[in-house]
Amino acid sequence: MSSLDIRHIRKEHFLDSVALSAFAFQMELTPQQREERLARMSEQEGWGAYVDGKLAARLTLLDLHIWLHGKRFNMGGIAGVATWPEYRRGGLVAGLLHHSLQVMKDQGQTLSFLHPFQFGFYRKFGWETYCDYIKYEIPTALLPKLPAPPGRMVRVNHDMELLNPIYRSYATRYNGTLDRNEQWWQRRIFENRKGDIVAYYDDNGVASGYVQYEVKDRVCKIHELVALHYEAEKALWRFIADHDSMIEKVTLQAPADDRLPFLLDNPRIKQELVPYFMARIVDVAGFLEQFPFAANAGRVVQAGAGGGARAGAVNETAAGTRELVLKIKDAHAEWNNGSFVVKIDATGAASVEKLPEGSSIVSGAEAEGGGSIGSAGATGLSCDISTLAAIFMGYQQPSFLQRINRLQGSDEAVQSLEALLPQQQTYLADYF
Repeated sequence: MSSLDIRHIRKEHFLDSVALSAFAFQMELTPQQREERLARMSEQEGWGAYVDGKLAARLTLLDLHIWLHGKRFNMGGIAGVATWPEYRRGGLVAGLLHHSLQVMKDQGQTLSFLHPFQFGFYRKFGWETYCDYIKYEIPTALLPKLPAPPGRMVRVNHDMELLNPIYRSYATRYNGTLDRNEQWWQRRIFENRKGDIVAYYDDNGVASGYVQYEVKDRVCKIHELVALHYEAEKALWRFIADHDSMIEKVTLQAPADDRLPFLLDNPRIKQELVPYFMARIVDVAGFLEQFPFAANAGRVVQAGAGGGARAGAVNETAAGTRELVLKIKDAHAEWNNGSFVVKIDATGAASVEKLPEGSSIVSGAEAEGGGSIGSAGATGLSCDISTLAAIFMGYQQPSFLQRINRLQGSDEAVQSLEALLPQQQTYLADYF
């Protein structure tokens, strides 16, 4: 393939980009829809791979923010990856992904999310599954039988000022949820989803939940059901059940740890666990410096990740600072390759230093005599960048990844690492 060039898709090529996306995703756009897409395109978000001056492949890189253990992280969302068939298997998407990693790092986006067409394809580039959702289908007769709530239901529709605080309180309880801005609410929530939005005000007059739903062809499709406490959840389900004369069933998506069936008189409803989005750590050092480690977690493992590296197990100073040594293997982001010393204080805040190439881990006695990294002599941990994402997003436990040989190391080292990590369910209620 001759003269490959990766650059922003400029306005004069927007129509080519829309045509490629429509072909790749098998969309038939009306003239009005095509004009709407063109009007919303941004030169800063679109990246193209050009061959001999022709747009051959493209992707969109979104500037987004997500919640992780209640902390806000910058995230680069990759969407709309497409290639014309005559250019496929020529490394164009690989080139775009490599370029996007550098752009995201330069922009301070330490994480990246995407919705894969094939999980195995993106695993090769360092992304890993980070969340699932449960898909429910509930016959009307099996909906919860609940008493009338003490509060009231109010149809609010496009009131972002009311809805966003409720959503944000809910979203911060999960890892990987979006922090939605005004544009996201308007374009992705209000315009893309048909139907109505009804909020629940409790008996103190506080809005503590809402449901966005559509009734069509005797099916109630719940786009989003958000409740900040159990009373709000019961009230919202009572409201949905009151549509029984209009519908035959209800469909919805819920977090993977949802326990709705346990609340039903007959829990034998249709349930499907669906693997959903993938995550990648773009910048290991930047990410770990932001990551909220567990406060006063006790013993800390010095862990090696990648290439079968070995390192010390525990190093805790008299002042309570804990040290974690990670050696990362990342075939697509060279700045992530190598050993990192992570110092974690009693509050869970971390500082990170990358060691010079070729640095070795010394024994505890040698460290006391002037060495920079101490070790108790135990076996460290090894994993690649995608496994690291599964661990730090909270999607999989280190002990499970050790059992399936995605993480190598002693039981003590794995247990020490687990003690460092706060626990929280992953979820994403959005799509891009």
